[in-house]
Amino acid sequence: MGRSRMTPNTGTSHAYDDGTRRTEILQTAASIIATSGLRTSLQDIAEAAGILPGSLYHHFDSKEAILVELLRRYHEDLDRIADEAQARLNDPDFHPAFDQIAGLCKAIARCSVAHRAALQMSFFEGPSSNHELTALAARRPTALLQSMLETLRAARWSGYLRSDVDLAMLAGRAVQTMLQIGLDVMRGNASSDKSAALLCRILFEGLAAGAPTDEQLDGSAAFQAADAVVRSWTDDADADDKAAHIRAVARTEFGKKGYEVTTVRDIASAAGMGTGTVYRLIGSKEQLLAAIMQSFGEKVALGWSEVLASDSSSVEKLDALSWINTNALDRFADEFRIQLAWMRQSPPDTPNPGWLFTKRVRQMKAILSQGITSGEISIDSPSNDLLARSVIGVGWIPESILREVGTRASLLCVRDTSLRGVVVTRS
Repeated sequence: MGRSRMTPNTGTSHAYDDGTRRTEILQTAASIIATSGLRTSLQDIAEAAGILPGSLYHHFDSKEAILVELLRRYHEDLDRIADEAQARLNDPDFHPAFDQIAGLCKAIARCSVAHRAALQMSFFEGPSSNHELTALAARRPTALLQSMLETLRAARWSGYLRSDVDLAMLAGRAVQTMLQIGLDVMRGNASSDKSAALLCRILFEGLAAGAPTDEQLDGSAAFQAADAVVRSWTDDADADDKAAHIRAVARTEFGKKGYEVTTVRDIASAAGMGTGTVYRLIGSKEQLLAAIMQSFGEKVALGWSEVLASDSSSVEKLDALSWINTNALDRFADEFRIQLAWMRQSPPDTPNPGWLFTKRVRQMKAILSQGITSGEISIDSPSNDLLARSVIGVGWIPESILREVGTRASLLCVRDTSLRGVVVTRS
């Protein structure tokens, strides 16, 4: 099947529009899944598309067939972006290194917004008898990572990037960061292009007006406070009781499959218990989620509180918060995936499962305002809100990098990018 005609992306439109009824159904399904999650049924999709469920079966024989097509088109789009980036590198006309990098990052961000439903599916392993669906959901954007790597190599050859930078790690961090823009909460009301441009500035040129050394950052009061909190964390699964066992099993199931599609029956089966027993011990699925995420949220919140209360500079506090985040992801990966799924949309005013995102944005604004006023932080931003959301986003290292290099090297990666920057000279 040939590629469909691409439509201009405004941040809300869908990537494919060939005018067919089949594509209209896919666009409708993508919109509903992006806002309501994977629990969306064929009935929901048919109603939103204004057709009878029976008519929908003329185009797709199952919900999984729709998911496969959404993922296939998402990966086709990512591969197209990779091809176009490669072609630009071979263009004989001169393009400044930052413009090349930013252009690729903006294209990735637009794609992530246009394919939010497929992006969600890539977060979870999701049980399925459809092998193509499983493979597509787990597929890494290999061609895109390679194109980003080649773009960064060209930037190094031009003298834009330092020679000591691990380009493969930087490429992975840049691609994953731009894909996260597909989570509405990370860009707020800003366009994908504005978000991508700002994140590029942060990742490549850094926030710190100076260049704090690792020794200075390690010795700060903020880092010492963060490290003390990290060492105080205990795993709730260590508790020797049935309720704790259920919580441990549930957080794994929620993290692997997603909260919406995981049932109490799934949790009971994985825990080796009866469904009735699980209900008696933990109540509803909503109560179980709240118990899991409350514990996670309290651990992270304690870290933020201790760091913010420390007698340290704004840059030192940003660094210490990254240490909190890195260790939270390392120790509580399932809770992080649950939180990531929740952050699919802008969080409601009511408390979300564990992390109180709106409060974190408010706290980050205060840190950044202090740093900009004192001259410690130097960054041009279209808005304080977008800057705070972006800095929170880059404070979390991609899990793939963390698993590959460990917590300390991940922290150094954050320092070298979002704090000190990786360019030869600051513009």
